[in-house]
Amino acid sequence: MIEELRKIGLSDLEARCYLALHEESSLSGYEVAKRVSVSRTNVYAALRLLSEKGICRMIEADPVLYEAVPIGDVIRLLKADFERSTDMLLEELTAPPKRSASFGTWKGDKAVELTLRRLISGAQHTILVDLWEEDLDWFEQELLAAENRGVEVAVMLIGRRSTALKTVVNHSRPEHVEASEVRRFTLLCDRTYGLIGSFGRRIQLSALESDHPAIAGLLESAFMHDLIVQRIEEDFGAQLEAQYGRDYQTIRSRYGGLLGLERD
Repeated sequence: MIEELRKIGLSDLEARCYLALHEESSLSGYEVAKRVSVSRTNVYAALRLLSEKGICRMIEADPVLYEAVPIGDVIRLLKADFERSTDMLLEELTAPPKRSASFGTWKGDKAVELTLRRLISGAQHTILVDLWEEDLDWFEQELLAAENRGVEVAVMLIGRRSTALKTVVNHSRPEHVEASEVRRFTLLCDRTYGLIGSFGRRIQLSALESDHPAIAGLLESAFMHDLIVQRIEEDFGAQLEAQYGRDYQTIRSRYGGLLGLERD
């Protein structure tokens, strides 16, 4: 019995004191000490702990007497405490600990291709892509598969190219950029997982992957900006060119230093 009582949280001496009280109620500390053959100092300490645990009662008398709480009541108390503790642990620890946002770099055709496929195939709700028409082959089949499973896909395509994708916004090709040198692309899945990279004749294909909220916010804002500008250009293209020049050259010239462009 002592071993079983130890399994429910009693020390060896507490278990022996409890059994002594269980055999005969209303014993003084002195009488309990005699039955367990342990010093009264240690027995009084054990009885105090049993009382604090709700396993034995103190009876005000002279001397103070002790009696065991029925084992059925003890078990019900321990079960209630255990269930309360386990409920709290389940509530607090069910979700995995939050980790900090991550950044990862991928280099080479194979690594970037696998990353594109992984992110697109894992998307559940939305995909936003901004890329040049020359690079659509890297994305098209995975994006079509995503559309087929119900994901909302929107592509901002620099240039014009035939595709079966449902939502494609064609953006005019800027005259001041040589597409063969550096063609940037962005991918944002579920407004959370972003990929930024570059294709080009003279650079190794590489990309930065991140789930940092700031990166996701920038990619979403950039896509929305391009969408709005494209619609404005469709509606007011002639007026904008008259006011600001082709490809907004007047604005580019004014802020050329900030943008790394030569002034006219």
